[in-house]
Amino acid sequence: MHTIDMDLVEMTLDVMKYTIDRISNVTPELGSPKKEEELLRIVGETITPEGIGGENAFKLFRDVLVKATVPIDHPRHLAFVPAAPTRAAIMFDLVTSASSIHGAYWMEGAGGIFCENQAMKWLVSLTKLREGAFGVFTSGGTAANLSALVTAREEWRENKPEYARERALLLTSNGAHSSIKSMAKVMDADVILIDSEDEYLSGADLKTAIDDLSDEDRARLFAVVATGGTTNAGIIDDLKTIAEICEQEKVWFHVDCAYGGGALAANSVRHLFEGIEKADSITIDPHKWLFSPYDCGAVIYKNLELAKKAHSQKGAYLDIFKDEGAQGFNPADYQIQLTRRLRGLPLWFSLAMHGTNKYKKAIERGIELAQIAARKIKENDKLELIRPASLSVVLFKRKGWNSEDYRDWTYKNHREGFALVTPSLWKDESVIRFCFINPDTTEDDIDKILETLG
Repeated sequence: MHTIDMDLVEMTLDVMKYTIDRISNVTPELGSPKKEEELLRIVGETITPEGIGGENAFKLFRDVLVKATVPIDHPRHLAFVPAAPTRAAIMFDLVTSASSIHGAYWMEGAGGIFCENQAMKWLVSLTKLREGAFGVFTSGGTAANLSALVTAREEWRENKPEYARERALLLTSNGAHSSIKSMAKVMDADVILIDSEDEYLSGADLKTAIDDLSDEDRARLFAVVATGGTTNAGIIDDLKTIAEICEQEKVWFHVDCAYGGGALAANSVRHLFEGIEKADSITIDPHKWLFSPYDCGAVIYKNLELAKKAHSQKGAYLDIFKDEGAQGFNPADYQIQLTRRLRGLPLWFSLAMHGTNKYKKAIERGIELAQIAARKIKENDKLELIRPASLSVVLFKRKGWNSEDYRDWTYKNHREGFALVTPSLWKDESVIRFCFINPDTTEDDIDKILETLG
């Protein structure tokens, strides 16, 4: 398996040709899933004692299996939070894998970690956190949120040793990402969702929620999670007043900007994030609105040493990494993963190649597309804008439709390879949701999608 022969050389050429074709394709085919039994019927068993050969396996992937997937960078993929990695980032993802660098410790990965840290410096500068703040790249927002909240809980327990065996408690809004509740389960912590109006959390809402806690629950409160761009509607909580309450109450202030963090680079909306510079930790997903390939998240800390106290692992075989001779920045010390690939390298290369101004322009385009779509919806008698566009998200409805109509419309467009736009809920009502990330999405794309609504 590890020898270099003609088969490997030919396979490498096939892979590179596929990669070049894919990167240069501005209108990739919008695939759709097939049932597992159908794929098995077409492809057959691929893992056998003798193997099926690289040429055959690659042909099955290229001709069948990849067509049963949806490319996240399709310009009419407006569902969930899509992505649009730059071609430079995609190419360098190949380089990252081919270089076989372990990105946990400086001793093994110094050059690559240096590159990651260059990109991280720019991310941190967007937050305007105090000097000394820094972060690391993770697998995504879920791992980043968990890393931050574990750090917060460990700091709380150190300050309140009498609660070392108590379940910790955190507060967040009903608009927070589902990963917050999931992380609480992993940590065996409790969550109280603040039922704020329009999925928007203000300092006043937070203060009321804290005042309503029993003395016992107030003592268990270790963190507040605010959102810098909700996934469902693009709403930014009142970070400034929330920060003030957290400071008064001496509670860890975490901001989940997994989706919205890219907008920190956009001058048109940067003021909406006022207060984020007071956060104790922040999550940003470069694989969303910073045009990196999956999977690349980031967690940033105001005080990096607190994260190190919470996450640094110890073991006889790890001691050498702590030695003065191997000293440097060790990403494994600041998040939950020990083994890690250099996820930040594709972002670094793309930033280095293109410069940050082009990133700002591409992010602003997503915001502009949302405003354009909202205007077109307002002008259409058959449609109703549910709320103003926020960041790059637009919520609207087709008058007279119910949840089944939206579902059927979604499947029809997807089945025909035209677009992937999915419904969501707003105040328990089915709605259509656009999320613009790809700057290659055009006004014509918007028009054509709206036309399918009759």
